[in-house]
Formats: sequence, structure tokens, C-alpha cells
Amino acid sequence: MAQYEIPYGHTKLTFDLPSELQVDWIEPAYISPAPDPLQVVRQALAQPIDNKPLSTFKNIKSAAVAVNDKTRPVPHEYLLPPLLDEIRSIGVPDEAVRILIATGTHLPMPESEFGAILPLDVIRRYKVISHNCDDSENLVFKGSTTRKTPVWVNRQFAEADLRIVVGNIEPHHFAGFSGGAKTAAIGLTGRSTINANHSLLIEPGSRIAEYSQNPLRQDIEEIGDIIGVQFALNAVLNGEKKIVRAVSGSPRMVMQSGIPISQELCQIEKNGNYDIVIASVGGFPKDINFYQSQKALSHASLFTRDGGVIILAAACSEGIGSAAYERFMEGLSTPGQVFEKFSQEGFNVGPHKAFQVARDAARVHIILVSEIRPERISSLLMTPASAIDEAVHLALQRVHSSVDKKVRVAVLPRATNTIPV
Repeated sequence: MAQYEIPYGHTKLTFDLPSELQVDWIEPAYISPAPDPLQVVRQALAQPIDNKPLSTFKNIKSAAVAVNDKTRPVPHEYLLPPLLDEIRSIGVPDEAVRILIATGTHLPMPESEFGAILPLDVIRRYKVISHNCDDSENLVFKGSTTRKTPVWVNRQFAEADLRIVVGNIEPHHFAGFSGGAKTAAIGLTGRSTINANHSLLIEPGSRIAEYSQNPLRQDIEEIGDIIGVQFALNAVLNGEKKIVRAVSGSPRMVMQSGIPISQELCQIEKNGNYDIVIASVGGFPKDINFYQSQKALSHASLFTRDGGVIILAAACSEGIGSAAYERFMEGLSTPGQVFEKFSQEGFNVGPHKAFQVARDAARVHIILVSEIRPERISSLLMTPASAIDEAVHLALQRVHSSVDKKVRVAVLPRATNTIPV
């Protein structure tokens, strides 16, 4: 027997695998973090990729800074202080700056949780507002994209003289990569905007690690143009969620510069022909709920053969994470039923998770190890397991009957940051 350990919530799961299995530990090569992350961020701000530092913006009396919510591991403690110093240096007083938490369709964050993602000094000195995609009074219509996405954006962001996004660049399961304008173009827009954009995920090009030919991602770029995102500050993180590089400048150029760095960190030369894939989302906050953890399934499925098994280890301390997703699944027990209902009702954020899970469940068997009650997991086309060892036992039982050679197992300790070339 050989022992393995993978991230799970705020801790780790340890499990054994029989020695007769062919096991591959699949993880991108370790890259050391920057020894002085604050200096890396300051240097990125001083030398934007498009040679247009904040000092070139004129007649700026107010600024809005979009930041990711608690579901994203963005190191705001290093990104925000140097950025806010730069904003102050161009003559914008602290009271004219708004920090906008980009929640997308997630529930707005209460003030009591701001300290979980923002430095206390930032909370004390600046007005912090959590976005609400359903607050129509605080949304401004700016037009439509060429793909007919109606663009409704947060009023405080739209009315600021300087509009900035802060985030990180990493693979995204249908937008290709996170980062750039996405923080505001999805995080600070209305539900109808997000619904229309995310409906493009059924297009063939809307896939992991595709940027230039990804219709959904390019729609995001156009939304960013329409709402007037002027400046982006993005980090690229290693497996420990620590800064390796930082990039600033116009959102599109930041993406073009940051994506190759992210690819270097995440791509693995492995094929997708494993009988069993044991995948961790990467721990907290990525596995805060299943709504976020599902992204790891998309990555794990790239390594899994048809008829194989994915074991997903995700603590999901906050449960499923979408009441609309759970309501949609009521009375459904097969992928075919999900596809039919999804087609009949049209695209909606929340139920889109049902479509994505069903797309994988139609091809592979999914076992979920989490803190969610077993009956709720079963209602989502997955098999619950109370422990990782039980999940391994169930998976081996399932594949042994269909494999006439040594069972191939892949272990992905950071699935959402791992993509096959």
C-alpha cells in the first residue's frame, strides 16, 4: 500500500492505494513564490504591460476598484495597498474611492465577512460595498454586446472616473481563464447580463484554457469594453496560492501577458485515459461549496476515460451553494432528464451547474467526498461517500469489472489548476 495526501477544506485527507495499481501523481511543477510580493506588485504598477501607469490618467476625481469575493483565493493584502497608494498619488482622496466586492450571482457578502478577504486597514479607510446582481436600483444599462448580451453594471462602478479590476489569472472551466475584465464584467453586472454571457458555455469553444477562440470569454472582454474597465492588476499564483508574478495595464493586454505564465504553471503532458481520477479542488476557499467545487470536475474529466470514475474531494462547508440549482434538480435522476429540462427552460445561472455535472455524469461515474448530507449529493447525480477510503473502495469495485489490465489511477491534488496539454 502507498499513502497519499490531498487538500480538503482547511485540512488534508490521507488515504492508501493498493500497490498493484498504476498510480500517477499529477501536479504542475512547483514554482517558488516571489520572495517580496509587495515589491513585485509595486514593480508591476510602475511598469504596466501597455506602458500606461495610473499617472497617465488625467482629471480623475473618483475611483472604483473591483475585487473578488470570498470564493476566490486572491491575495488582496499584497495587491490592494500598493494599488491604493498609486490611486492616492494621482490626487484621488480615500473618501472618493470605492472598493466593490464582485459577487456575480453569489449572495452579497455581509460587512462581518469583509475582513476575511480585505486587509483591516483597507476596510477602515475606504468605503467597501458588496455587489448585488438583483438590485435593479443600483444597475445601469450600458448597451449590448455583438452576441446580444445586455450589459447592466453596478452604478458605483459605472459612475467612477477611474474603473479598476483586481484579481488573479488561472484556468477557468468554461471562460478559458479567469482574470482581466472578468472581475467586473461578470462580478459587478446584473443577473440578466451574467445569464446571457454564461449561456455561451454550451458553445464548443467555451472550454478550459481557450482564450482567443472562446466565445464566452470574448463576450466578457466586450462587456469589459462597454462598461469601461480601464486598468487591471492581476497576480499569477503558485500551488500554495502565493504570488509568482503580477501584471498590470489594460485588461486585454494583461490577459495576453498573464496567460502564458499561467499555462507554464498549470499545464501537464498527460493523456486523459485514466480509469479512476482522485481530485481535490485545492482546499479552501475553492471548495467552500459545491457550486465552486464543480469546476474541479471539468478538469478531472479531461483525465478520465469514458466509463471511468472521478472521486472529488471537496469539503463544501457551506453546502451546495445554489438554491436555484437544487430546485432545478428536484425529481431528476438521469443526465438525459437534466438535458431535456435544461433545453425546455432555457439558460439560467444556477441550473447551469446541473447541465455541467450531467455532461460529465453522462460519461463517467462521480463520487463526492464532502460535508454535504448524503441524500442531497444523491439528488445531484453523484454517489456520496463518507470518507475517501470508502470512495476508493467503491471506485475500484466499479472499474475492476470493466478493466482486464492494471487499473490506472490519477491523483490531482490541485485539479482546478491542472490542465493536460
